[in-house]
Amino acid sequence: MGATERVRALAPSSSRRAALRTACASAAGAALAGCGFGLRRAPELRFRTIQLIGFKPRSPLSDELRLNINASTTTLVVDTLAQAQVILEVVTDLREKLVVANSSVGQVTEFQLRDRFTFRLRSVGGKELIPSTEILLTRDMSYTENAALAKEQEEAFLYRAMQSDIVAQVMRRLASVQTF
Repeated sequence: MGATERVRALAPSSSRRAALRTACASAAGAALAGCGFGLRRAPELRFRTIQLIGFKPRSPLSDELRLNINASTTTLVVDTLAQAQVILEVVTDLREKLVVANSSVGQVTEFQLRDRFTFRLRSVGGKELIPSTEILLTRDMSYTENAALAKEQEEAFLYRAMQSDIVAQVMRRLASVQTF
């Protein structure tokens, strides 16, 4: 028996490979199901309607928060106080860009990006459900004049990522409200 014939004899056939792939996929699925794994979904909020106030006009943070709240099966964002059960009021929504480091000739080499969001949640009757809470996220970003356009795109990406993180944190806090 030659070397290539021995390799062919040891190599699994295509039907064996398919059966092995099916078995591995089934084992992985069973392991994930057994550990409690499930796809992430919108949290269930304990109020039916919410009004968002204090956002800047055409705020991307407001739009993303509205989409996430409306994606929950229990809550809807409304526009008027008469329809709302609770009110999410924005105190601060601020993006900052600070110079962190300069080169020996004075060129900027590193920035720090900050996204600061302060909010509170209250019932229509005025009861404070979540006191004034600040979420501050920072990201460091290197900078070079040679790649200014790419760094501008990186900055926009980092701000979008921070915005999504803020929305996720706000949603978790809203889900933690027990009664109003």
